[in-house]
Amino acid sequence: MIKSKLPHVSTTIFSVMSQLAQKNNAINLAQGFPDFNTDSELINRLNYYSTQNYNQYAPMFGVEKLRILLSEKYSKLYDSDYDFQNEINITSGASQAIFNVISTLVYPNDEVIIFEPAYDLYQPTVELFGGKVIPIQLKYPEYSIDFEELKQKITDKTKLIIINNPNNPSGRILSEEDLKQFEKIISETNAYILADEVYEHITFDGKQHQSFAKLKTLKDRVFIVGSFGKLFHITGWKIGYILAEKELMKEFRKCHQFNTFSTHTPSQYAIADYMENPDHYLYLNDFFQEKRNLFIDGLASTYFDILPCEGTYFMSANYSKISNLSDDEFAKELTIKHKVATIPFSAFYQDKTDHKVIRFCFAKKDETLEQALEKLTKL
Repeated sequence: MIKSKLPHVSTTIFSVMSQLAQKNNAINLAQGFPDFNTDSELINRLNYYSTQNYNQYAPMFGVEKLRILLSEKYSKLYDSDYDFQNEINITSGASQAIFNVISTLVYPNDEVIIFEPAYDLYQPTVELFGGKVIPIQLKYPEYSIDFEELKQKITDKTKLIIINNPNNPSGRILSEEDLKQFEKIISETNAYILADEVYEHITFDGKQHQSFAKLKTLKDRVFIVGSFGKLFHITGWKIGYILAEKELMKEFRKCHQFNTFSTHTPSQYAIADYMENPDHYLYLNDFFQEKRNLFIDGLASTYFDILPCEGTYFMSANYSKISNLSDDEFAKELTIKHKVATIPFSAFYQDKTDHKVIRFCFAKKDETLEQALEKLTKL
């Protein structure tokens, strides 16, 4: 029998809840993908490049035009200089980029700090390469960072700190002061930062995304990961990107070339054309804020206690006024009996911490959200 490298890992909660939703004909607000159409302009560009024989391997680094546009974007938005040749790489999804950063940096017995609730990719990938996860829980219910605890948890074994901003699942975003705290703390260590910023253009109420690209003094220690899937409602295309200082990128590319090597060619050309109009991503926050507000207004008449949502297309709510069940059991009951699928927050904690909170995805058609709200108001 094969000896498992991840003996404690089973099917992800996202697959479990989506399968349960399908089996019970429930509205799927669990898995984070839109159910509305991608802009026809982007689809037309994809069709064009597919039929014009842009179907062979792309360069390992990614299509040049796309990397140039990303370089210009980070310069304009964050006053950050990333050379398109040596410091930007297109990847087969943000997850592949995250996996490769960890494979590049982490050796057996290295410590990696993650903030929980955390995206479920981080921990098993660290463990695959022999690293040890050091979790720090964000302070419930505001999901803020205890920077004193961070200082205490950093040791001479700390190789990497993974930060998801805006945070999935909590919807929390970092402030400018938070970034300054990170800069001060990290500058006194030898640790690297992996900034998972896939929801950078989904922030609300006029609050600005604070990218780690702004921290020029730490550029030689920071990897920044982004996602075109989140940006343009094309999660199934699996196109992401990474930015890093040239020496970091040099090492990243050594792993990247033996993993996927290159990424789907016509998609890159299509996205590059689409990105020539910055409005396609600069107004994404307005689009999703309307959906967030619709969902908040609908939940206001229920017994759910809505937790603050500053970014991402996820909203969390405490259900303790409705049920005493564990969050896992409540989420399953909600799917089976009430036909709305969600994600229990305990799935985002190493020790399965349960504050009786579930996560809703509101990246859905308005009619989908309204149908779900109709069911939820009957609880």
